[in-house]
Formats: sequence, C-alpha cells, structure tokens
Amino acid sequence: MTGAGGRPLIRHNDYSPLTPPPLGAWTPSLPVSVVIPAYGGQHRLDLTLAALAAQSYPSGLMEAVVVDDGSEPPLRLPDIRPRNTRLVRSTPGGWGIAHALNTGVRLAEGEVVQRLDSDMVICREHIEALMRWHHLTDYVVTIGGKVFVDEPPRTAAQVHAAVRDGAFDTLFDLANAVPSSTEATIRRLDGLRASKNPYHVCTGPTVSFRRELFEQVGGLDPRVLRGEDTEFAYRLAMSGAVFVPDMEARAVHLGLPAQRVDTDATVRVVAPYLAQRVPLRRDLRKEAGRRWLVPYVEVVLAVEDRTEPQVRAAVAAALGGSLPDVRATLVAPWDRLPEGRHRVLDDPDLELRLIHEQFRYDEGVLLAPAAPDLATIPFRYTGPVDVPLHRRSLEVMIRMMAEDRAGLLVVEFPDGRTARMERTDAVNRARLLAGPGEELAEVIERTHGVRRAPAAKFWPPSPSAAGPAAASASAGPAAASASAGSAAASGPEGKKLVKRLRTALRGR
Repeated sequence: MTGAGGRPLIRHNDYSPLTPPPLGAWTPSLPVSVVIPAYGGQHRLDLTLAALAAQSYPSGLMEAVVVDDGSEPPLRLPDIRPRNTRLVRSTPGGWGIAHALNTGVRLAEGEVVQRLDSDMVICREHIEALMRWHHLTDYVVTIGGKVFVDEPPRTAAQVHAAVRDGAFDTLFDLANAVPSSTEATIRRLDGLRASKNPYHVCTGPTVSFRRELFEQVGGLDPRVLRGEDTEFAYRLAMSGAVFVPDMEARAVHLGLPAQRVDTDATVRVVAPYLAQRVPLRRDLRKEAGRRWLVPYVEVVLAVEDRTEPQVRAAVAAALGGSLPDVRATLVAPWDRLPEGRHRVLDDPDLELRLIHEQFRYDEGVLLAPAAPDLATIPFRYTGPVDVPLHRRSLEVMIRMMAEDRAGLLVVEFPDGRTARMERTDAVNRARLLAGPGEELAEVIERTHGVRRAPAAKFWPPSPSAAGPAAASASAGPAAASASAGSAAASGPEGKKLVKRLRTALRGR
C-alpha cells in the first residue's frame, strides 16, 4: 500500500512494508555526507576516519565533513581518511554538538546526512546498511548499533586494514564490551516496530536522515547542550518520520558511556532541556503552575463573530482543566483592528477588540490569523467556542487515543457539530502521504487510526463534577451556546462587565 508519490504507507512505526536488499547485493545511487562534530581527541578521530575510509558504500557517493568545534590545538586531517574529506571550523557565534552539526550539514552536499561521532569505529558495512533504507523511501530515520569499549592501543592503519578486510571483530575485546541500553530497547520492541515513542532511542552517535527532513524541522537546537539528539529526534517524530534501527550497522564507541561514569549528573544535566522541549516526557513536568516552552496540548478556537464573555469562558475552561500544560490559540482576523483613532462604543468590531485586549498579554494564549502549522506540540484540539471544555475533557480524549494510538479523535455533538483532537505526528505523516484531493482523515485512518465518540464521553452530565460551564456543555452545544450568549447580555458576569465599562467611560 502506497501514498502520494509512491511512498510506502507505514502504520505507526511498523516499517515492515520496507524490504531492504541484502548487504552487498544492490547498487546504491544516493550521495551521503557523513558529518562528524569533533572537539579534541585527535587520536580517536583518526580511528573514526580510518574506519570510514574502508566502507563498502561507494566512495564516489560519500563525503566526510569534520567540524572542529573550537579544539585547541586545532584538529587536523590524518593521512588515512575517505577520499572526499573536508575539515571545517564551527561557524562563529556558537559552540556545542548541535551548533557543530548544523555547521556541517549546511556545508554538506549529500542528499542524505549521516551523523557520526568522532569517537566511533564502524564496521565495513555500516554506512551501506543504513543507506539501503533511504533508497526505499524518504521519510525514514535510520539508527546504527553500538557497544562501548575501553580504547585499545590501535593505530589508524590497523583499524583501516581490519575494517577493509572484514575483520572488525578482531580490533576490540567485544566479549567484554558494555552493551548499549538503546539496543536492548530496540530488541524488546521488535526493532521499534512496536514502539509508541521510537524517538527515545534515536541517540546521536550514528543516525542518518534526508537533508530535506533536517531542514524541514529546523536542524538541531544549539541552545540544547545535552540531550540535543533526543530533542532533535522528537521533532523528527512530530514531522511524521519513521525510525528504523539496523543492527547490521555495527559500531564501537571508544570509551565508557557517560551514564556509567556519573549517572546522576548525566540525568540531571539533560532533564531541564528535555522538560522544556519534549512535552511527551510527562515525568519531567510534574510541578503545578509551571509553563513550558512547548505545551502538551494546543486548543484552537475560531473566535470571529463570538462575544468576549463566550471566549473568556472557553479559554478559562481550556487553561483551567486537569491538564495544566495547555496553550489556547485564538484565530481571528486580528489585522482588521486598527491601532490608530477608531470608534469605541459603536465599533463594529467591538467584541473582537475586547477579546484582543483581554488576551494580548496572556502568555498562555496566542492570537493568530490562522491555526499555526502543526510542529512540536503533540496534540491539538479544535472545537466550538460555545461549548467550553469540561475540566477533564482533554485528559480523557488523550487517554482514549492512547488506547490504540489513534491519530485522530472526532468528537460528535448532539446537534451534528464535531470537534477534533489530532496527533501532530499522524497529521504530518498524512500530509506527506496524501494524494491530490485526498482527505487527511482517510490517510490517518490507514497510518494511525481514527476514533469517533459522542461528546458525552468527555462532558459528564453531573453539574457537581465541574460547575456551571461544564453543566451547560453536558446538556449539548445548543444549551451551552445559549448559556454563553445570555451571560454576555444578562448574566451576573455580563452585568458586572457592563457596569465596569460604564464606570470607566464616566471617568474619561
């Protein structure tokens, strides 16, 4: 089964529809740039380049870009290296692995980018094993295997000869190598085919992706000094990418993993970066009252032709629910509101102007002319303004979707209207695969699944459970709309608002 452009249609992360050719039994055609960020460690870099120079992948289709991230003394290129190798310095104004990688990718010429750490020695078929998947489709991210060893007394010439001759195993004491925890996870989850969040194991030492995909998600975030690989992989996942580990792409990491040296410090250093940017790490967002750089849920409300009290009630319900990690996006033609002299009480856009002033300074609310492109917020709810969310509506919706990892939940109201809860990764995968005129929901049905449920599942009928707003919503959209409308005109809040406005105007 295929989507637009002949791309294979992959459900969740089950890449079983892809059948890679056996190693050595196919003809590669895609150029690859191996980008190696490096800071010091000249001898280890020499070994990395020596192994890279002995790859089975055609040398004419491969280049190496070594990015020196401010080493003192500066790094140099050794004699044994791939035929097409460049040494560049990180661009001024930044430092760190993410900054160095961005520098290297910008200068690289290959259609596929292979990240490789400067302390990795790879087997002869490593690049070939990962590249064969990229020849099958353009939305995979491939992950190589690795184990950790104490650096042995090997020369670059020894490494090159052993890798070239297929004697990789003779270089190291692999029987006493420290296994990678990510490989254990990969095996447990059927090669990540059964993984709910496969980006978790997409750590940096050896991973490859299309340059177009890299540019689409904005590259790595240079502000993330630790865990930059996981944060980048999360954004790749949100773009709809599929993660494919290939354990035939074997490698040895010279030196023990940082977690072995100081587990507590390693975890503590990474946690704040991921907490701000990876909403799916719910374990890192436990403090009440916090706001995060990337919210967990975006609630989109079309507020044109709605009253300010209606919108206030809807926003209060969205931001005051059991999920505190929410942003409200209010969509309207805000540019219709002039900043200069304008009518006030008889302003034809009075309600829109009041809404604008009510929320323009609220950090939890975004005012936008249209719903932003789905990027890094994992869930988006779009529903009617006149049906404020119940306190637990969003939480229950997401829990229902998690039961079968559905990509779309359609909520059906008694009056025939609907609301939608979307998973960002599913929507972006569907956009990639949808043909001309094809509904995204139809594609999501095939890649992630679509669920439908009545609104009563998310708006409980008991007024005592959530107060008046939820009670009116549980009675149905029509009742909720009438309730919100009357509040604007004659309810206690509406009367107080009119009184405050009159007092303010008298004081002018």
